[in-house]
Amino acid sequence: MCIVGLGYIGLPSAALLASRGYQVHGVDVSSEVVDTISQGKIHIVEPELDSFVRSAVNSGQLTASLKPEPADIFILAVPTPFHEGYVPNIDYVLDATRSIAPVVKAGDLVILESTSPVGTTEKVADVLREAGVDIEAVHIAHCPERVLPGHIMRELVENDRIVGGITPVASEKVAEFYRTFVNGEVLVTTARTAEMAKLTENSFRDVNIAFANELSLLCDKFSIDVWELIRLANRHPRVDILQPGTGVGGHCIAVDPWFIVHEGGEDAQLIRTGREVNIRKTEWVVEKVQTEVARFKAENGRAPQVACMGLAFKPNIDDLRESPALWVFQQLVATNIQPLAVEPNLETHANISLTSWQEAADKADLVVFLVAHREFKDLKVEGQVLDFCGVTKV
Repeated sequence: MCIVGLGYIGLPSAALLASRGYQVHGVDVSSEVVDTISQGKIHIVEPELDSFVRSAVNSGQLTASLKPEPADIFILAVPTPFHEGYVPNIDYVLDATRSIAPVVKAGDLVILESTSPVGTTEKVADVLREAGVDIEAVHIAHCPERVLPGHIMRELVENDRIVGGITPVASEKVAEFYRTFVNGEVLVTTARTAEMAKLTENSFRDVNIAFANELSLLCDKFSIDVWELIRLANRHPRVDILQPGTGVGGHCIAVDPWFIVHEGGEDAQLIRTGREVNIRKTEWVVEKVQTEVARFKAENGRAPQVACMGLAFKPNIDDLRESPALWVFQQLVATNIQPLAVEPNLETHANISLTSWQEAADKADLVVFLVAHREFKDLKVEGQVLDFCGVTKV
């Protein structure tokens, strides 16, 4: 088996499959990532992943390099970001497909796990065909990942999976493979439906978060505690409002709805509005902090020391991809506020000097909670608090 892309999905998948007896060869474009994994170590934070990788490498079931090798099963697990203007970018998928084309043979499974715009799996088939692969003899399918960071090793096994092939035979062949290690149900459909299913799941989350975030903006205007409001409204037996936050981040929920909007145009109005509301919430957070900084300066004759508590896109992980908290910090830096950066799930950062949460809580005149990390709960703070994630409300 060959897995291309050893990031937040590819590496856990590789380690899990190696533990189930598969001989796994992992591929990544980063020599640093390959070297780290080859030493039995990990370059990302995910519970239990370190022990899985160490065991898999030590047993010889998992190897890593910069180049694909011949295999019976190929899994593409590379990023799918967007270009400027929220135009989907599938360049990494196409590059990964070109990289495996020379070693793909008749009977192989080629599986795209990367969350992708509708029609991407067909483009994978087109690239293989252009490279001289007989795609009639290869089983090509999409099986989107559906895991939650912080629970990946468990959810890779327990969650239902959706498999959509280019052909019905490909769907069944790839579904048979997933049933060898997935305890959840493996559901078979077409490639386009599988692609749209993943985009739909994340757009559903985005729109529902947008409702909570819009409530938070309105409650601020009306001088209402949004956390109390939601708690009371949720006592209705058919109401289940999510919690507002700094915005929406991560490689999935903050990105995938744009894939639908780009292809759907004017027919994707609600999904577009949800995205816009969540982006606006992050901008609003910056404005609220700037207002409090100006007020403090006017009252005290000096600029306050601000602490940004949390940089990750969600609680208790180290993932900064599309993080609204990180964006808030960067915007404050750009306006010369120079806040302390606190991210307890990172030991260091290449471009940001990190401060411990205890030191920041002691030093700061204005403590801005952006992410509800477990370390921040019940934290004693001397200065003023701005809580955008509800960590002080539990």
